[in-house]
Amino acid sequence: MLHYDFMQRAFFAGALIAVVASVLGVYLMLRRQALMADMLSHVSLAGVAAGAFLGLSPTLSGFLTATIGAVAVEYVRRFYKTYSEMSIAIIMVGGLSTAVVLMSLNKTMSKSFTSYLFGSVVAVDRSQLLLMLIVTAAAALFFFFLRRPLYQMTFDEETAKVSGLPTGLISMLFSVITGMIVAAAMPIVGVLLVSSLIILPAALAIRLTSRFSAALLLAVAIGLAGVMSGLTASYELSTPPGGTIALVLLAFLAIGVASQKVVRLVRAKSKHAAATDTEMHSYGPIPRLGEDSHTS
Repeated sequence: MLHYDFMQRAFFAGALIAVVASVLGVYLMLRRQALMADMLSHVSLAGVAAGAFLGLSPTLSGFLTATIGAVAVEYVRRFYKTYSEMSIAIIMVGGLSTAVVLMSLNKTMSKSFTSYLFGSVVAVDRSQLLLMLIVTAAAALFFFFLRRPLYQMTFDEETAKVSGLPTGLISMLFSVITGMIVAAAMPIVGVLLVSSLIILPAALAIRLTSRFSAALLLAVAIGLAGVMSGLTASYELSTPPGGTIALVLLAFLAIGVASQKVVRLVRAKSKHAAATDTEMHSYGPIPRLGEDSHTS
Protein backbone atom coordinates (compact mmCIF):
# COMPACT_ATOMS: atom_id res chain seq x y z
CA MET A 1 0.00 0.00 0.00
CA LEU A 2 2.75 2.47 0.93
CA HIS A 3 4.60 1.81 -2.33
CA TYR A 4 2.13 4.17 -4.02
CA ASP A 5 2.93 7.87 -3.88
CA PHE A 6 -0.72 8.90 -3.50
CA MET A 7 -1.11 6.67 -0.43
CA GLN A 8 2.03 8.13 1.12
CA ARG A 9 0.64 11.63 0.60
CA ALA A 10 -2.73 10.55 1.98
CA PHE A 11 -1.25 9.12 5.19
CA PHE A 12 1.00 12.13 5.70
CA ALA A 13 -1.83 14.58 5.08
CA GLY A 14 -4.20 12.55 7.24
CA ALA A 15 -1.75 12.57 10.14
CA LEU A 16 -1.33 16.35 9.90
CA ILE A 17 -5.05 17.02 9.81
CA ALA A 18 -5.82 14.47 12.53
CA VAL A 19 -3.54 16.24 15.00
CA VAL A 20 -4.80 19.80 14.52
CA ALA A 21 -8.44 18.77 13.96
CA SER A 22 -8.53 16.75 17.19
CA VAL A 23 -7.11 19.64 19.23
CA LEU A 24 -9.58 22.00 17.59
CA GLY A 25 -12.42 19.62 18.39
CA VAL A 26 -11.72 19.74 22.13
CA TYR A 27 -11.94 23.52 22.15
CA LEU A 28 -15.10 23.51 20.02
CA MET A 29 -16.78 20.96 22.28
CA LEU A 30 -15.97 22.89 25.45
CA ARG A 31 -17.00 26.20 23.87
CA ARG A 32 -20.37 24.70 22.85
CA GLN A 33 -19.56 25.30 19.16
CA ALA A 34 -19.55 21.73 17.86
CA LEU A 35 -21.76 22.67 14.90
CA MET A 36 -19.32 25.31 13.71
CA ALA A 37 -17.17 22.74 11.90
CA ASP A 38 -20.21 21.39 10.07
CA MET A 39 -21.29 24.90 9.14
CA LEU A 40 -17.88 25.85 7.73
CA SER A 41 -17.76 22.64 5.71
CA HIS A 42 -20.97 23.68 3.96
CA VAL A 43 -19.51 27.14 3.37
CA SER A 44 -16.35 25.64 1.89
CA LEU A 45 -18.57 23.56 -0.41
CA ALA A 46 -19.95 26.82 -1.79
CA GLY A 47 -16.38 27.98 -2.38
CA VAL A 48 -15.53 24.77 -4.21
CA ALA A 49 -18.61 25.17 -6.40
CA ALA A 50 -17.72 28.81 -7.08
CA GLY A 51 -14.17 27.90 -8.03
CA ALA A 52 -15.32 25.18 -10.43
CA PHE A 53 -17.93 27.50 -11.92
CA LEU A 54 -15.44 30.35 -12.46
CA GLY A 55 -12.62 28.13 -13.67
CA LEU A 56 -10.48 28.66 -10.56
CA SER A 57 -8.82 26.17 -8.25
CA PRO A 58 -11.65 24.55 -6.20
CA THR A 59 -9.30 23.83 -3.31
CA LEU A 60 -8.08 27.41 -2.96
CA SER A 61 -11.54 28.90 -3.49
CA GLY A 62 -12.98 26.55 -0.87
CA PHE A 63 -10.18 27.48 1.52
CA LEU A 64 -10.74 31.22 1.08
CA THR A 65 -14.52 30.90 1.33
CA ALA A 66 -14.30 28.90 4.57
CA THR A 67 -12.01 31.54 6.06
CA ILE A 68 -14.39 34.33 5.02
CA GLY A 69 -17.31 32.34 6.44
CA ALA A 70 -15.51 32.00 9.76
CA VAL A 71 -15.04 35.76 9.97
CA ALA A 72 -18.68 36.31 8.99
CA VAL A 73 -19.82 34.04 11.85
CA GLU A 74 -18.08 36.25 14.39
CA TYR A 75 -19.70 39.41 13.04
CA VAL A 76 -23.17 37.85 12.90
CA ARG A 77 -22.71 36.42 16.41
CA ARG A 78 -22.27 39.94 17.77
CA PHE A 79 -25.75 40.87 16.52
CA TYR A 80 -27.27 37.83 18.29
CA LYS A 81 -25.41 37.79 21.59
CA THR A 82 -28.23 36.02 23.43
CA TYR A 83 -28.78 33.51 20.63
CA SER A 84 -25.21 32.95 19.41
CA GLU A 85 -26.11 29.70 17.64
CA MET A 86 -28.23 31.74 15.21
CA SER A 87 -25.07 32.91 13.45
CA ILE A 88 -24.10 29.31 12.66
CA ALA A 89 -27.55 28.54 11.23
CA ILE A 90 -27.62 31.69 9.10
CA ILE A 91 -24.17 31.18 7.56
CA MET A 92 -24.84 27.46 7.00
CA VAL A 93 -28.04 28.20 5.07
CA GLY A 94 -26.23 30.78 2.95
CA GLY A 95 -23.33 28.49 2.14
CA LEU A 96 -25.39 25.41 1.34
CA SER A 97 -27.91 27.28 -0.80
CA THR A 98 -25.11 28.97 -2.75
CA ALA A 99 -23.45 25.60 -3.37
CA VAL A 100 -26.70 24.05 -4.62
CA VAL A 101 -27.38 26.93 -7.03
CA LEU A 102 -23.82 26.95 -8.44
CA MET A 103 -23.83 23.17 -8.87
CA SER A 104 -27.11 23.35 -10.78
CA LEU A 105 -25.63 25.97 -13.15
CA ASN A 106 -22.69 23.76 -14.08
CA LYS A 107 -23.81 20.23 -14.93
CA THR A 108 -20.33 19.03 -15.94
CA MET A 109 -18.79 19.26 -12.48
CA SER A 110 -21.10 16.78 -10.73
CA LYS A 111 -18.64 13.88 -11.06
CA SER A 112 -15.63 15.82 -9.80
CA PHE A 113 -17.67 16.94 -6.81
CA THR A 114 -17.75 13.39 -5.42
CA SER A 115 -14.17 13.64 -4.17
CA TYR A 116 -14.91 16.92 -2.41
CA LEU A 117 -18.13 15.63 -0.87
CA PHE A 118 -16.84 12.32 0.49
CA GLY A 119 -13.05 12.58 0.30
CA SER A 120 -10.57 10.80 -1.93
CA VAL A 121 -6.99 9.74 -1.30
CA VAL A 122 -6.25 10.37 -4.98
CA ALA A 123 -7.34 14.01 -4.55
CA VAL A 124 -4.38 14.83 -2.29
CA ASP A 125 -1.74 16.25 -4.61
CA ARG A 126 1.47 18.09 -3.76
CA SER A 127 -0.13 21.54 -3.72
CA GLN A 128 -2.83 20.39 -1.31
CA LEU A 129 -0.22 18.71 0.86
CA LEU A 130 1.74 21.97 0.99
CA LEU A 131 -1.45 23.80 1.97
CA MET A 132 -2.03 21.30 4.78
CA LEU A 133 1.52 21.80 6.02
CA ILE A 134 1.00 25.57 6.15
CA VAL A 135 -2.34 25.21 7.93
CA THR A 136 -0.89 22.72 10.43
CA ALA A 137 2.03 25.03 11.22
CA ALA A 138 -0.26 28.04 11.64
CA ALA A 139 -2.66 26.10 13.87
CA ALA A 140 0.19 24.68 15.98
CA LEU A 141 1.62 28.16 16.56
CA PHE A 142 -1.83 29.53 17.39
CA PHE A 143 -2.69 26.82 19.92
CA PHE A 144 0.77 26.91 21.49
CA PHE A 145 1.22 30.65 22.03
CA LEU A 146 -2.42 31.34 22.92
CA ARG A 147 -3.07 28.21 24.98
CA ARG A 148 -3.57 30.07 28.27
CA PRO A 149 -5.93 32.77 26.89
CA LEU A 150 -7.86 30.09 25.00
CA TYR A 151 -8.15 28.03 28.16
CA GLN A 152 -9.57 30.99 30.09
CA MET A 153 -11.97 31.94 27.31
CA THR A 154 -13.13 28.36 26.89
CA PHE A 155 -14.42 28.07 30.44
CA ASP A 156 -15.29 31.69 31.31
CA GLU A 157 -15.17 34.23 28.47
CA GLU A 158 -16.66 37.07 30.55
CA THR A 159 -13.99 36.76 33.25
CA ALA A 160 -11.28 36.61 30.59
CA LYS A 161 -12.65 39.82 29.06
CA VAL A 162 -12.74 41.59 32.41
CA SER A 163 -9.14 40.52 33.11
CA GLY A 164 -8.01 42.44 30.03
CA LEU A 165 -7.68 39.74 27.39
CA PRO A 166 -8.57 40.80 23.81
CA THR A 167 -11.35 38.22 23.64
CA GLY A 168 -12.81 39.64 20.41
CA LEU A 169 -9.54 39.35 18.50
CA ILE A 170 -8.72 35.90 19.90
CA SER A 171 -12.22 34.64 19.09
CA MET A 172 -11.87 35.99 15.55
CA LEU A 173 -8.50 34.27 15.09
CA PHE A 174 -9.94 31.05 16.51
CA SER A 175 -12.74 31.14 13.94
CA VAL A 176 -10.25 31.77 11.12
CA ILE A 177 -8.09 28.83 12.25
CA THR A 178 -11.23 26.68 12.38
CA GLY A 179 -12.12 27.61 8.81
CA MET A 180 -8.58 26.89 7.62
CA ILE A 181 -8.53 23.44 9.25
CA VAL A 182 -11.96 22.53 7.88
CA ALA A 183 -10.95 23.53 4.35
CA ALA A 184 -7.60 21.72 4.58
CA ALA A 185 -9.27 18.50 5.79
CA MET A 186 -11.66 18.48 2.84
CA PRO A 187 -9.54 16.30 0.48
CA ILE A 188 -9.21 13.54 3.11
CA VAL A 189 -12.68 13.14 4.65
CA GLY A 190 -14.77 15.31 2.34
CA VAL A 191 -16.98 18.30 2.99
CA LEU A 192 -19.91 16.32 4.35
CA LEU A 193 -17.85 14.32 6.88
CA VAL A 194 -15.18 16.79 7.94
CA SER A 195 -16.95 17.47 11.25
CA SER A 196 -16.56 13.79 12.18
CA LEU A 197 -12.77 14.11 12.20
CA ILE A 198 -13.02 17.20 14.41
CA ILE A 199 -15.79 16.23 16.83
CA LEU A 200 -15.65 12.44 17.34
CA PRO A 201 -12.09 12.17 18.79
CA ALA A 202 -12.82 15.10 21.11
CA ALA A 203 -16.17 13.61 22.16
CA LEU A 204 -14.52 10.36 23.22
CA ALA A 205 -11.55 12.07 24.89
CA ILE A 206 -13.78 14.35 26.97
CA ARG A 207 -15.85 11.30 27.93
CA LEU A 208 -12.82 9.36 29.14
CA THR A 209 -10.99 12.06 31.10
CA SER A 210 -11.86 15.23 32.99
CA ARG A 211 -8.41 16.83 32.70
CA PHE A 212 -8.01 19.37 29.91
CA SER A 213 -4.42 18.54 28.95
CA ALA A 214 -5.15 14.81 29.04
CA ALA A 215 -8.21 15.34 26.83
CA LEU A 216 -6.07 17.12 24.22
CA LEU A 217 -3.48 14.33 24.11
CA LEU A 218 -6.10 11.58 24.10
CA ALA A 219 -8.06 13.27 21.31
CA VAL A 220 -4.92 13.48 19.16
CA ALA A 221 -4.17 9.78 19.74
CA ILE A 222 -7.75 8.80 18.86
CA GLY A 223 -7.74 11.00 15.78
CA LEU A 224 -4.46 9.54 14.50
CA ALA A 225 -5.62 5.97 15.14
CA GLY A 226 -8.93 6.64 13.39
CA VAL A 227 -7.35 8.22 10.31
CA MET A 228 -4.66 5.55 9.93
CA SER A 229 -7.13 2.70 10.43
CA GLY A 230 -9.71 4.33 8.17
CA LEU A 231 -7.28 4.94 5.32
CA THR A 232 -5.98 1.38 5.55
CA ALA A 233 -9.49 -0.08 5.52
CA SER A 234 -10.45 2.24 2.67
CA TYR A 235 -7.55 0.98 0.57
CA GLU A 236 -8.23 -2.69 1.32
CA LEU A 237 -12.02 -2.50 0.85
CA SER A 238 -12.05 0.11 -1.96
CA THR A 239 -14.45 2.31 0.01
CA PRO A 240 -14.56 6.13 0.25
CA PRO A 241 -11.93 7.24 2.79
CA GLY A 242 -14.12 9.91 4.39
CA GLY A 243 -16.96 7.55 5.22
CA THR A 244 -14.57 4.81 6.31
CA ILE A 245 -12.70 7.13 8.69
CA ALA A 246 -15.98 8.40 10.12
CA LEU A 247 -17.24 4.85 10.72
CA VAL A 248 -13.97 3.88 12.42
CA LEU A 249 -14.17 6.91 14.71
CA LEU A 250 -17.81 6.12 15.48
CA ALA A 251 -16.78 2.57 16.37
CA PHE A 252 -14.06 3.94 18.66
CA LEU A 253 -16.62 6.17 20.36
CA ALA A 254 -19.11 3.32 20.83
CA ILE A 255 -16.45 0.95 22.19
CA GLY A 256 -15.04 3.63 24.49
CA VAL A 257 -18.42 4.58 25.95
CA ALA A 258 -19.44 0.93 26.38
CA SER A 259 -16.11 0.05 28.03
CA GLN A 260 -16.44 2.99 30.41
CA LYS A 261 -19.92 1.86 31.44
CA VAL A 262 -18.70 -1.71 32.02
CA VAL A 263 -15.79 -0.48 34.16
CA ARG A 264 -18.12 1.72 36.21
CA LEU A 265 -20.56 -1.18 36.68
CA VAL A 266 -17.77 -3.51 37.83
CA ARG A 267 -16.45 -0.89 40.25
CA ALA A 268 -19.93 -0.24 41.64
CA LYS A 269 -20.49 -3.97 42.21
CA SER A 270 -17.10 -4.37 43.89
CA LYS A 271 -17.80 -1.41 46.17
CA HIS A 272 -21.21 -2.82 47.02
CA ALA A 273 -19.70 -6.23 47.77
CA ALA A 274 -17.01 -4.64 49.97
CA ALA A 275 -19.61 -2.60 51.84
CA THR A 276 -21.77 -5.68 52.40
CA ASP A 277 -18.78 -7.67 53.65
CA THR A 278 -17.84 -4.88 56.06
CA GLU A 279 -21.40 -4.73 57.37
CA MET A 280 -21.48 -8.50 57.90
CA HIS A 281 -18.22 -8.43 59.86
CA SER A 282 -19.50 -5.59 62.05
CA TYR A 283 -22.38 -7.78 63.25
CA GLY A 284 -20.22 -10.86 63.83
CA PRO A 285 -20.56 -14.31 62.25
CA ILE A 286 -23.97 -15.50 61.12
CA PRO A 287 -25.29 -18.31 63.35
CA ARG A 288 -25.83 -21.68 61.73
CA LEU A 289 -29.30 -22.87 61.00
CA GLY A 290 -30.85 -24.30 64.18
CA GLU A 291 -28.06 -23.04 66.41
CA ASP A 292 -28.98 -20.91 69.41
CA SER A 293 -26.79 -17.90 69.27
CA HIS A 294 -27.50 -17.05 72.94
CA THR A 295 -26.33 -20.41 74.29
CA SER A 296 -23.33 -20.45 72.06
